[in-house]
Amino acid sequence: MITAGIDCGAKNTKTIVMKDGQIIGKGMVLTGFDQNKAIIASWEAALKDAGISEGDVERTCGTGSGKNSIKNVAGLVNDIKAMAKAANFFFPDARTVIDVGAEEGRAVKIDERGDVVDFAINEKCAAGAGSFIEAMGRALETSLEEMGPLAMQSDKEIPMNAQCVIFAESEVVGLIHAKTEKSDISKAIHDAMASRIVSMIRRVGVNEDMVMIGGVGYNPGFVEAMKRELRLDKIYIPEAPEYGAAVGAAVVAAEEA
Repeated sequence: MITAGIDCGAKNTKTIVMKDGQIIGKGMVLTGFDQNKAIIASWEAALKDAGISEGDVERTCGTGSGKNSIKNVAGLVNDIKAMAKAANFFFPDARTVIDVGAEEGRAVKIDERGDVVDFAINEKCAAGAGSFIEAMGRALETSLEEMGPLAMQSDKEIPMNAQCVIFAESEVVGLIHAKTEKSDISKAIHDAMASRIVSMIRRVGVNEDMVMIGGVGYNPGFVEAMKRELRLDKIYIPEAPEYGAAVGAAVVAAEEA
């Protein structure tokens, strides 16, 4: 059976195509102002990557903050269920999953079937989302891609306010003026964000088999900060973490067929 999942997110729109439980195609574009255009573009890219036509897809589900813009699908699934199903698909032993997107962070406790047991959401606050590191990088005049590796070069512990981006940015500027090393500031930024995300995770329960999806899974500085804060040796991250919710939607499409 061929199914597809479309995740129309705040920053990127992703589409995954699956055949009999295997990923065979994926496509991603910037969401931008026109969500419909982004949905179509990511859909077409995923079909091309899979080497199939639209008529070959038997069932499609949509998810993400822009899911209501996704037309002609069999159903829509909320972000929480999508990320739970994705974690279970990639790592069946997982019981806790984190999804840190551009606008918000989420933590979900799941059972052995990937069904949701409990969840917590960082309510639309950039201080607990991927945009926090991006904003702090601008203050440091450092690209997002450089921020994580830079943090890995430091072993200093500098407390920072992660409750508000404006306050945190003021602190970064103060540290810059105090001639603090960029690597030390970057580590402080990642530690502050990890602390905020972990406080949310603890509300649903910390499990050793923890999965992280979302684009920040590519950021080694954030992953290491999370491991330190959680006192875990490993956090499981799928090969393409930014496609996590789209994978979950495709899994739901197959389950509900």
